[in-house]
Amino acid sequence: MASIDAPWKSWKHVTKLDPDKNNSQDVIKAVLEGGTDAILVGGTQGITLEKVRDLRAKLKGSKIPLLLEPSKAEAVDLSYDYFFVPLVLNSQERWWSGGAHISWISSLKTVFGGFRNIPWEKIVIEAYVVLNPDAAVAKVTKCVTDLNVDQIVSHAVFADRIMHSPIVYIEYSGRFGDPNVVKAVKDSLTYSHLFYGGGIDSRQKAETMAKYGTIIVGNIIYDDIEKYRQTIL
Repeated sequence: MASIDAPWKSWKHVTKLDPDKNNSQDVIKAVLEGGTDAILVGGTQGITLEKVRDLRAKLKGSKIPLLLEPSKAEAVDLSYDYFFVPLVLNSQERWWSGGAHISWISSLKTVFGGFRNIPWEKIVIEAYVVLNPDAAVAKVTKCVTDLNVDQIVSHAVFADRIMHSPIVYIEYSGRFGDPNVVKAVKDSLTYSHLFYGGGIDSRQKAETMAKYGTIIVGNIIYDDIEKYRQTIL
């Protein structure tokens, strides 16, 4: 059973909504009524505070945990339940593996009047390993994606044993990944919980990856709501 302090360990299915996409009434209804365990709001491009707040307003009254994945400090709405902060382990630029986070913490100090006043219990680090070179996130963060299994697992173990990151996130973003890679990562973790995202557009794919951790389902909700419903386990 998941710790009360780490509810994400019990989640099977998380829906990712992009503030820059068309979050229609049909999309919102399908997500709120479909049985997903949490809603992760975030995107790589075109993200503004206005769009983040607009999507939050559409989700008003949700009994499902609302998570904001900040892509920039100026687009953070503090009304979300948690802030799932991505730290990209295989980025070639320090900005994405720590620089942006230090800058954000500095801005939070100003907002809350001191480091001790920051709601740390709402901030959750996601240690990302991005593996699809064609994905926008890989291009923006300049990721090294041509990693073998041992290298991928080494990234995950670093996040797990050295960083004690609450979450290791294997991200194929738009492409279905290799289940053997995901299993190898899962088997290597002792502390961190595993998130998997990328190409889940059917029940079979959902079941395949859900054996190893929490699945993140995003793009299919905008393409085919019925197929999205089939991914909810």
